[in-house]
Amino acid sequence: MRIVDIRENTKSISSPIRNAYIDFSRMTASLVAVVTDVDRDGRRVVGYGFNSNGRYGQGGLIRERFRSRILEADPESLVNDAGDNLDPHRIWDAMMKNEKPGGHGERSVAVGTLDMAIWDAVAKIAGKPLFRLLAEMKGVEADPRVFVYAAGGYYYPGRDNTALRREMRGYVDRGYTVVKMKIGGASIDEDRRRIEAVLEEIGSEAQLAVDANGRFDLETAIAYAKMLRNYSLFWYEEIGDPLDYQLQAAMAEFYPGPMATGENLFSHQDARNLLRYGGMRPDRDWLQFDCALSYGLVEYLRTLDVLEQSGWSPSRCIPHGGHQMSLNIAAGLGLGGNESYPDLFQPYGGFPDGVKVDNGHITMPDLPGIGFEGKSDLISVMHDLAA
Repeated sequence: MRIVDIRENTKSISSPIRNAYIDFSRMTASLVAVVTDVDRDGRRVVGYGFNSNGRYGQGGLIRERFRSRILEADPESLVNDAGDNLDPHRIWDAMMKNEKPGGHGERSVAVGTLDMAIWDAVAKIAGKPLFRLLAEMKGVEADPRVFVYAAGGYYYPGRDNTALRREMRGYVDRGYTVVKMKIGGASIDEDRRRIEAVLEEIGSEAQLAVDANGRFDLETAIAYAKMLRNYSLFWYEEIGDPLDYQLQAAMAEFYPGPMATGENLFSHQDARNLLRYGGMRPDRDWLQFDCALSYGLVEYLRTLDVLEQSGWSPSRCIPHGGHQMSLNIAAGLGLGGNESYPDLFQPYGGFPDGVKVDNGHITMPDLPGIGFEGKSDLISVMHDLAA
């Protein structure tokens, strides 16, 4: 049993949208295929993965460092003790050989992308959905019903609040009970008008979360907090720079409602520092660590251990990214839910064909692996890579 090839292709996911910090006019993502020599049901097992939006494709790092380390390793060193499957932890160790501690930047995205494909292959070899495999590994019962919220509300050129309201109405009509919009890319007065327009549109049918994408300094963060606390929001997200734990801690004095952050932290050490110094409150705040950006599920399991040691429940995690990998982790390991992009970053966002949102939740289909084969537009692109 061995990995015989690893392929990467950098794909455009460009869009005219912007948030408070960046525009997506030149955004890319890496799509990878991990090809094994294993056959299941008459087909070669191939694991697929991609990186989350907001970080660019990682083809250079994948091809120059991490791909070669896996392919050059002794194949027996990458297999589990039983010899019946690949071992994601041993493959992760092979990828990270000769990497110094720290420096959790773009390499964490490259490793996370490959790690997704490896877990997809492992679950396919086992003949099980990944979420059920993860639950078995942890000795817990998988819950296929997962909370999801709809992310959108970006700034579009020439777009007014009528279009914003229509977008959010579309999410609510599709069954979402929480919707999210961007703030910080306009004046505070304009953002207030945008927020009130959305709240008027969704009424009591859904809750609204807002996301500043790390834009604010302390003074601006406080001004927004004083404005936002007049509304009953689901959360106030990524207020300042993700590594400014002092700013995050200070916000608890000005914003009593739920806050969320963590999508741009890339290791379990970063997660530990956030919980130590960021003033996050385990009774109301949310953690958004994204395995596809932070060395993959192997590292995410270490992050969950840090949470447990710090008195946090995994149910306070709702990962960033909107991908099916985190959906599987949520269902298998008891996270609080997952982000969803119903209309953006296609074909990578969304769910397998036929999966519907019901009262803010979806039910995971019993598809082997991560379930990419159930999403026709996505798997066609993946098959092209592995052909």
